Order: sequence, then C-alpha cells, then structure tokens
Amino acid sequence: MSALVGALRPIPFPQKTALRSNPAAQAFTLMRITFTVAPIVFGLDKFANVLTDDWTRYLSSQFNDVIPWSAATDMHIVGVVEIVAGLVVAVAPRFGGLLVAAWLGGIIVNLLLVGGYGDIAMRDFGLLLGALALSRLASAFAPPLRR
Repeated sequence: MSALVGALRPIPFPQKTALRSNPAAQAFTLMRITFTVAPIVFGLDKFANVLTDDWTRYLSSQFNDVIPWSAATDMHIVGVVEIVAGLVVAVAPRFGGLLVAAWLGGIIVNLLLVGGYGDIAMRDFGLLLGALALSRLASAFAPPLRR
C-alpha cells in the first residue's frame, strides 16, 4: 500500500480504556480535536467576521496582486479551505495533520510578507509543529493493515 493511501485511511478515536490510561492516546485525541475545531472555526469566521472585522488586512500585497478576484473573495476561499482541512483532520488525521501544517506554512510566509505580524507568524509556526506531531501520533493509532 502506498504511503498516500495509508495516510488517507480513516483512523478511529482511541478506545476509552486507552484514553484513561495512555498519555499518548490523550495527546493524540486532544490534538485531533483541536486541529479539527480550530480550522473550522477560523474558516467559518472568514464569512462571519467575529474574530476580526477585516481578514483582508492579513493578505499580503504580493498574493493579492496575483489573484484575479478581490481580497474579500480570496478570504472566503481561504475559509472554505480551512473548513475542509479541519474536516480532513477529523477523518484522516495523518494526512490532515500534514495538510494543516502545509497550510500554516503558507500563512506564515504570507504574514512575513505583510510585515508587522511576526508574533502571529511565530505562533503559527508552533501550531505547524503541533500539526506535524498530530500526523506522527496518528500513525501510532492507525489500525493494522488487512491483507
């Protein structure tokens, strides 16, 4: 089986007995929930504008200059991608963790290009590392392959 197919296989949540006694199972579950909920909430907020009144201020002019639509439309597309990424983490956390890490890498580059958001870029770097750790932990909780 290819690595991609293995990464895309759904992984069940750990059993309750494991959650009570296994710190790795607890960490995996906590990270899986976090990296499912946070992207979905941030994605939905690209439409609701509750967390900030203008998401477009976080879009670098370099990216804005190459997109053929408005910055507001781009933020809506970003919101959809974030919602999808959160849903992928819920079902296939090995792949979803990598997807979220890559997405956060793009956000970091964008924020550094904007300037003045180094603190947020650094926070997102920590989240990127957490998403990578989630992907690795998911490998430990994947059911064995059937032949």
